[in-house]
Parts: sequence; structure tokens; C-alpha cells
Amino acid sequence: MSDLERRYLRLLRAYPADYRRARGAEIVGTYLDLADPDRRWPSVADAADLLRGGLRQRLRAAGAADLLPGVRLAALIALPAATGVAGVWASAEIAAPSVDWVAFGPFATVGVACWLAWLLTAVVAAVAPVRWTRVAVGLALAVTVAVVPVSAAAGLPRPPLFVLLPQVVLGLLALALPTDGGWWLRLPPLAAGATAAATTTHGLGDWSYRWGDPGTALTTSAPALLVVAMLIAVARVLAGDRRGLWAMLLLVAPGGLLALRPLAFLTGKASGWNPQDDVTFAVTAGGVVALNLAVLWLALAAGRAARHRGRRPAGLPPTAHTCPTCGSPR
Repeated sequence: MSDLERRYLRLLRAYPADYRRARGAEIVGTYLDLADPDRRWPSVADAADLLRGGLRQRLRAAGAADLLPGVRLAALIALPAATGVAGVWASAEIAAPSVDWVAFGPFATVGVACWLAWLLTAVVAAVAPVRWTRVAVGLALAVTVAVVPVSAAAGLPRPPLFVLLPQVVLGLLALALPTDGGWWLRLPPLAAGATAAATTTHGLGDWSYRWGDPGTALTTSAPALLVVAMLIAVARVLAGDRRGLWAMLLLVAPGGLLALRPLAFLTGKASGWNPQDDVTFAVTAGGVVALNLAVLWLALAAGRAARHRGRRPAGLPPTAHTCPTCGSPR
């Protein structure tokens, strides 16, 4: 066995065991036939293809074949939500003359860099191919994450974590944008960002960042995001498509994190903690993410159980039935 074949077999572990036994030799043989004679390592494209195929087969085995399409549908909702929130905060960063809390040039905090990056992503999404949109989303996501260490190193103010965290989660979902789609899928991110920036009052940065007021971005985006997800879910389910259900389940975490400030207030009130304390925010955010993971796990478990119930006992012809009491064919 060559080194290349051994490495392909290692990548093949991404597939379920029964699938590997049935088709593993065929899959590896195909990749070996197409590989250059001198190649010793699988190409990046081949490795990604094998891992993607393995994930797809595992989801199909778990009764969640619609999960990946649901992720792509959630991405189409997450990107306009991210650019809309960015439009609100970018406008809020521009301090009005009456606001005396200005510490980063004409802006309230260094967070203006990430909000502008997201608005630029909306422009890229409107005019460039999807692969460039994904690159722009990745760069905006990196800028958003970098705001925290950069502000700490430079001693400059930044937006609070309850503002940055939902933006990161929305950005991670937006990375799964589908490669196909018409022009009507390109316009919502730009429309959401431009509308939010134009309708937000300048100078809100003082209240939003200094005193933790949730502001229009957090009080309206979370309900709007969930309402849109639910409407899409209902429409897709009525059409016999479960992608909407998965999209709605995937948007539980970003929807909850957009409302993290009010949720942290409820957590603090119930536990006696300070609602403005970082521990309260951390516990609340962890609870939101844990809830989303639990809901996804339950959905996967339900799909796996339904798939198991739908399997016929081995050895029975397609038209055979089993006795409900003894299980014998009849």
C-alpha cells in the first residue's frame, strides 16, 4: 500500500463505517486513478471533498440530510442581519457634538472599523461573485474578533462583548453562503446595511457603548431575525422542505445573543448578580449557546430515531409486513 493510498484511507474515516465497507475501496480507487503518479499527499481539494462527503453521509445516516441546505439558508438570513446591525452601530459610532465621550477620533470606539468592514462586505455581496463575498465575510469576521485584543493593547475603548459576540456568530453562519443564486440574493445585505445606517440617529454611541443601552440594533434585530426565520420555516415546511426548520434552529443562538443585554438583565435579576457584570453576560451567553446546541442535538436525535423506525427488518421483501406483536413477517 502506497503512502498516498494510506492517507486517502485516513481521510475516508470521515464517512460512516458501513459506508466505508460498502464503497470505501471504490472511492479511494477513483482518487488514486485521478492522482499524479508522483503525488504523495492528497490535494487540498481532494481532502476537502472527502471531508465534505463524509459529513454529508453522516448527516444522512442521522436523518438530517437537510441540515447543510438549512445552514446555507440560515446564511442568507445571517448576512443581511449582520450588515443591518453593522449599519446601526456604524451610525451610532459617529458622535454628535453634544456627546463628550469621544475617544477614537470622531468616533466613539475602535469598533467603527469592524462595522465599516461589514458594510463593505454588503457592497461586495452586491457586485462580486459569492467566493469574494465569503472572503469579505471572513475579513470582516477577523476585524470584529481583532477589535478586542487591539483595543486592549492600545488602551482604546471598544464596543462591549454583548455587541461584538452576536456579530461573530452571524459572521460564522454567513460563511456558508450558497454558491448559486440570482441577483435578488445579492441585494438584501446592502439594503439592510444602508437602511439601518440611514435611519439610526447619530451619536448613540455614548448611550449604547458607555451605559449598555441595547438600542435599536439589539431590541429590533433579534425579534426580526427570529420572525423572518420562522416565516421561512413555515413556508418551507408547507412546501415539503425541512431546510427552513434547520435554519430556524441554527438562528436560535444569534437571535438570543442579539438580545443578550436584556437576557443578562433577567439573569441578574433572577440570581441576584449585577446585570452589568461580565460574569452575568458570560453565563447568559453560555446558556444561549448551550440551549442552541441542545436543540440541535435533540433534532438530530429525533431524525435518527425516525430514520431507524423507517428501516425494514433485514431479509424482508419490499412489500412484506411484520406482525405488530411477534415481529414475524406476514
